[in-house]
Parts: sequence; C-alpha cells; structure tokens
Amino acid sequence: MKKTLIASVLALGVAFSVQAKDIVDTAVGAGNFKTLATALTAAGLVDTLKGKGPFTVFAPTDAAFAKIPKADLDALLKDKAKLTAVLTYHVVPGKVMAADVKAGKVKTVQGSELTVSTMDGVMVDGAKVTATDIVADNGVIHVIDSVIVPR
Repeated sequence: MKKTLIASVLALGVAFSVQAKDIVDTAVGAGNFKTLATALTAAGLVDTLKGKGPFTVFAPTDAAFAKIPKADLDALLKDKAKLTAVLTYHVVPGKVMAADVKAGKVKTVQGSELTVSTMDGVMVDGAKVTATDIVADNGVIHVIDSVIVPR
C-alpha cells in the first residue's frame, strides 16, 4: 500500500511537471519555423502567442520565408510595425481545425480579411496549406508555403 501511494504521488508530480506546449513552443519544437520564431521575437509577439488564445496560426515555414529576397526580409525584420502587421495577418482568433475550414473571407488579428479557398486543396491568400491541425494547448497551427502580406 505504501509503495503504491508513493508511486502514485511520484506519477502525479511528473504529470504536473510536464506542461502542454503553446503555439510558440509547438512551432519551435517542429524545427522548420526558425525564421517565424525570430520574426515573432523581433515583433514582440511571443508573449501574445503564448497567451490564452485560442488562436489559429497559418505558419510559414523557413522555406516560405526563404522565398523573400534577403534584403527585403532583413528590412521587414527591422520594421517592427510592418512586421507586426504581417505576422498578425497570419493569425485568426479562435481554434479552426481543418475539418471546419470554409471558403470565404476570414478576419485576422491584424484587422484585415484574408481569403480562404478550398478548390484544389486549401489556399490562404494564395499560399498553399501544406499541413494541418498541429494542435497546441492554446490553438492550432496550419502550415503554409508562402508568407502572406496584408493588402
């Protein structure tokens, strides 16, 4: 009985020490969002996306950011206001799973609307969704192949 009680207490302690991952930690852990993590840090948005949420993030991979000429990307990373606008344009309030995606306009955290199309796969403002439903404790990530910019 005593051994069972000790084992139960130890197991409970381990369970409480393992924290669920938020959107930022989930993206960083995936390994192919290093540029996104750098951009979120430069824009001061890490704490926001570690917040309660829920958020749906259309996350460009490192390869997506590599499509932007280096000089343009460097300039964007130095312009906090523009960078914040671009990054928050990739975020939709709420947790929208792939099964719930519908074609049409969707309001972003940035304030503008992005266009979602569902013909020939899901596209978000012309960026192809390449992976879906990466669940975090405060939302969900859908991977896109390009950086999208508000109009």
